Amino acid sequence: EVQLVESGGGLVQPGGSLRLSCAASGFAFSTYPMNWVRQAPGKGLEWVSAINPGGSSTIYSDFVKGRFTISRDNAKNTVYLQMNSLKSEDTAVYFCTKAIGSDYDPYDYWGQGTQVTVSS
Repeated sequence: EVQLVESGGGLVQPGGSLRLSCAASGFAFSTYPMNWVRQAPGKGLEWVSAINPGGSSTIYSDFVKGRFTISRDNAKNTVYLQMNSLKSEDTAVYFCTKAIGSDYDPYDYWGQGTQVTVSS
């Protein structure tokens, strides 16, 4: 059974940092691209970042480029999202997703999400 379990969310002040983790199990983690997506209150899903299976290639949406860093540890079956210089508009539930195949999307599995709240 495929499982994705996010952690690391919380309340942080503007300008602060958080590191999200997503622990994966039930599939060959090191062979699939992984993504982070988010959903702000009252808004639709928004793609944030993706990483290739080996971790050598990463892409970011314009609104997080330069502030967020995606990485993965294939030995630990975990993907991370380091978030720096957080803004109030980053407040959202963050989900990690597993790609179906070798491309970054579409996705076939999602985690339950972790809440990130940026507020003073």
